[in-house]
Amino acid sequence: MPSSRVLLVVVSLSLGVAVQAAAQTTSERPRTMAGVCGATNWACVAECIDAECVDRCLRQDCEKALARLKLCTEKAGCAPDDTQCAKRTCGNTCQRSFEPAPPSPEKEKADPCQGLPASAAKLPEELVGTWTLSAASLPEELDGGPERIEAQPRADYERSLQVTPGGCFILRTSLEEATLGRGNELVVRAWGTVELSGKDRVTLRTKDGQAVGPVCGDKRVIPLTRKKLKFRGGTYRWDIEDEVLTLMVDDASKQTFQFDRRPPEPEKK
Repeated sequence: MPSSRVLLVVVSLSLGVAVQAAAQTTSERPRTMAGVCGATNWACVAECIDAECVDRCLRQDCEKALARLKLCTEKAGCAPDDTQCAKRTCGNTCQRSFEPAPPSPEKEKADPCQGLPASAAKLPEELVGTWTLSAASLPEELDGGPERIEAQPRADYERSLQVTPGGCFILRTSLEEATLGRGNELVVRAWGTVELSGKDRVTLRTKDGQAVGPVCGDKRVIPLTRKKLKFRGGTYRWDIEDEVLTLMVDDASKQTFQFDRRPPEPEKK
């Protein structure tokens, strides 16, 4: 595979490109109430790799609801360090902005990889670890549509890919209060198995997902699987050079994503 330095027309993480998984039809997604943010949006986010894809997911009914919530906190004069102001002054607006979610019977899965089948083929040691998305390529405009408008930088869309020795992966997207409104945060996760096919190809097959975090003052554990929801994996050509992982979608689009290896956390004494 050619060097990732040659492959990429690199842009910042905030630009990104939408992966095919985000193009699912509405019938394949969990249903939600119109005009609010809900499981449909989080399931869409879970299948994204880049920030622009996340933007598209949050524009589906969710954008206006979040704008109303942001306007409310601005009018209330909530200070950035006042974590209770949004709940105290804009609680009703917050509740109307998100899909009603009574206390969930589902528990947060601390170790999503537990119980998943081990990979049939041993993964290369260099592929194992946690990777943080740093850049994505701009695809060519093949449909003659309008030129892409560059997305506004979104530092709150941190995206990481964890690959375990047993052949499990976890994709995480952190949505912080800059996106969801003061006092709200969600970590959207999708997980599944890693399958090797040939020397330089890998397929990520998603099995399940959750969105977890405080919303409107209450911790939510939102399951992202529904009867008609099918997480769509992807096959990529992969390459590692100087602790940088490059994934290129194995189709005509050749969409390319670049990840930096995250150093292991120091052991707690």
